Amino acid sequence: MKICVYPGSFDPITNGHLDIIDRASKVFDKLIVAVLVNPGKNPVFTLEERVQLIKDSIGDAPNIEVDSFSGLLIDYMINKNSKIIIKGLRVVTDFEYEFQMALLNKNLNPDIETVFMMTNSKYSYLSSSMIKEIASLGANIDEFVPDIIKNKILDKFNVRKG
Repeated sequence: MKICVYPGSFDPITNGHLDIIDRASKVFDKLIVAVLVNPGKNPVFTLEERVQLIKDSIGDAPNIEVDSFSGLLIDYMINKNSKIIIKGLRVVTDFEYEFQMALLNKNLNPDIETVFMMTNSKYSYLSSSMIKEIASLGANIDEFVPDIIKNKILDKFNVRKG
């Protein structure tokens, strides 16, 4: 069974993330969406909220698991019996950072492979940071996040429009 892990902060999940999740779940037997605890970041949403937003967004997909972890991704991968990391790429700067991380992970564990998936071009400019910024300013986020979680995001910023 080919198990892959799609790690990220997902603060919050976007339609771009969901595009990668949907496509990866069709390529691999099992996809684990792994929300990471990153002590270097100050997320707007709690770990539990981020996990729930993802679960709400993907529904009952039979081969997708949503989980969370802290520590090294490589250790998590071993624990989950996975050797494949999925990373979504939007722009060239994503590749530079993700390439470095892939090489580091490969150095830490030569059995780990990183698979890069290009995002759909309609999401290439989209990031969780941008979603948080425009949501906090009361702008329309309908095109960027699933309808099922839109109000939860707006509620976080005490912004609600029609």
